[in-house]
Amino acid sequence: MQYSLGIDAGGTYTDAVIVRNSDREVVDSNKALTTYPDLLTGIENAIDGLDSEYLPDVKLVSVSTTLATNTILEKTGYPVALILVGKHILPEVTSIDEYTVVEGGHTISGTEDELLDIDAVREYVEKVRHRVSAFAVSSYFSIRNPDHELRVKALITEMTGFPVVCGHELSQDLGAYDRGVTAYLNGQLIPIAKEFIDSIVSDIQKRGIDARVMMLKCDGSVISIEEAMEKPIESVFSGPAASLMGASFLAETDTCAVIDVGGTSTDVSLNYDGFPELVDTGAVVGGWHTKVKAIRMETSAMGGDSHVWVKNRKINVGPRRVIPLCLAAVQYPGFMEQLRSGRTPSKVQLEENIQPTKFFVKTGKDSSSLSEYGKDILSMMGEDPVSINDIFWKFGRPVSTEHIDSLIQKRLIQAIGFTPTDALHVLDEYDQWNSEASLVGAKILSRLTPMDEYEICRKIKEEVAVNMATALMGFMFRDVDKPQIEKMIRGDYVSQLKSNVPVVLLGGPVASYVDELGNLIDSQIIVPKHAEVGNAVGALVGKGVKRIEILVRPSYNKSDRSVLVFSPEGRAEHPSHAEAMEYAKDLGKKLVLDYMMDSGIEYADIDIGIKREDVMMDDSGGLPIETRLFFLGIGLPKNEGGLS
Repeated sequence: MQYSLGIDAGGTYTDAVIVRNSDREVVDSNKALTTYPDLLTGIENAIDGLDSEYLPDVKLVSVSTTLATNTILEKTGYPVALILVGKHILPEVTSIDEYTVVEGGHTISGTEDELLDIDAVREYVEKVRHRVSAFAVSSYFSIRNPDHELRVKALITEMTGFPVVCGHELSQDLGAYDRGVTAYLNGQLIPIAKEFIDSIVSDIQKRGIDARVMMLKCDGSVISIEEAMEKPIESVFSGPAASLMGASFLAETDTCAVIDVGGTSTDVSLNYDGFPELVDTGAVVGGWHTKVKAIRMETSAMGGDSHVWVKNRKINVGPRRVIPLCLAAVQYPGFMEQLRSGRTPSKVQLEENIQPTKFFVKTGKDSSSLSEYGKDILSMMGEDPVSINDIFWKFGRPVSTEHIDSLIQKRLIQAIGFTPTDALHVLDEYDQWNSEASLVGAKILSRLTPMDEYEICRKIKEEVAVNMATALMGFMFRDVDKPQIEKMIRGDYVSQLKSNVPVVLLGGPVASYVDELGNLIDSQIIVPKHAEVGNAVGALVGKGVKRIEILVRPSYNKSDRSVLVFSPEGRAEHPSHAEAMEYAKDLGKKLVLDYMMDSGIEYADIDIGIKREDVMMDDSGGLPIETRLFFLGIGLPKNEGGLS
């Protein structure tokens, strides 16, 4: 019997599942807390909780991870220098530390616009080589002719031996600067991805697992571990992609909307006829606009671990994530007594960080770069949670909540507070951690409102359901303002918003919200078996997918007429339209097959579809002035190591 191991390192939990290849059944699963900054520890803990008897027979391991996303958001990537070739249009302000622009580039037809200033490249590389660990290159219209990018790459490789990422290698879309940004971010991630992947491979080998290792991309497809190390930027937002693929698989439906309620956020996405809906313009992460193909999703900052706080007798949920009281009581033995005896601030003082149920604890992350004032505040904290009031009495003077916020953002301290997860513990709908801590917290918060501890928890649960419904319908009605959608959901009307596709819920205790969500929207709501580890299942069931676009366009000049073909391989010229089309079709199929075979896909399992779009001068017929061929290759991993 053979099995596959799926792993998802999410924002709050790291999930692991074992799936039996013969009937695609989940035979074991486990959840562990995600560990920062070293995700590997959480992954090891998740695998440790699985039945070890299955592990020697695992033949495929597939991973989805927040590593790339977190690295970009936290600005902890390796230093990279970006070389822009040609007439780039640069933004007035850029966050790129090291970059230069040199002469060169091509025209839309792939002919050389300006000679490449290779001497300027050589001079710049020599200047910055001791300050960076990789280079990125983006040349103007390199998608029509990558020659200048390739020449720059060859020079840098010869001079330094450092990794060099070219824009045309990551995207064939227009937008030279955005391709450069994508290459720049990819360069930052390469050493981190290699270290992460090497650690995973080492860990599974230590466990006696002899398996192929793959990773899930943010478009819902899987890639080989070798490509994952070369193009780690393609794994940003792989978590939401994993939830979409896992939900569709577990619910046994190719068309569905998915609501994934995590610890930090709620994500909504759509699968249609077995394929995720993708964004048209590329993923945006940490303010960077990339050319990475990713699923279209809507994210709201409300999840199971969102902070619940009270101000002016009103309940607020989020947007910050905190450690739930029920979990803190397990992690810190003296916390229960501290929670019971905590001082209740005056109503005037109440704000997000000043709550009778809000505490802070050090993460242990290096704080050497802090100001002396920040170090002083941090020194007031020990190994156990403390409130702002505790810090004040130790510090001897008021502590601004802005400084507390700064320490949280730098991940030097972590907050503890009441959450929707606590509310479900109070309502006896979830029992993962210490329910007594949740009940004590609910009673404390209820003193600040007109509700008792159970009413306040039902109110919190209702708010989470409203957020789920608003996020879903906001995703469906993309041209309608969210406030209007929320107004319709909250209103007492004789009609109701409806989803025409099934809605699949993923996440730990999502079954608790089925009735509330059903009262807000008209839809078939599905909570599949193993919904709590759906993302890890999704990491396994992604298909091998390769998309190739080839452009065929006639070229006219005074002395010659030819037909040009632009592809990821570069620019080719043919004497006739028929020959150019035949070449383009053969090349597209070859590129798809080469990619699939490199990813471990059996030839017999690969299906290649071709879509053609012609642009005609008029309706009178004749040859098109432009033809685009879209190749879509779909395959499954080899049977001996996958779920085919």
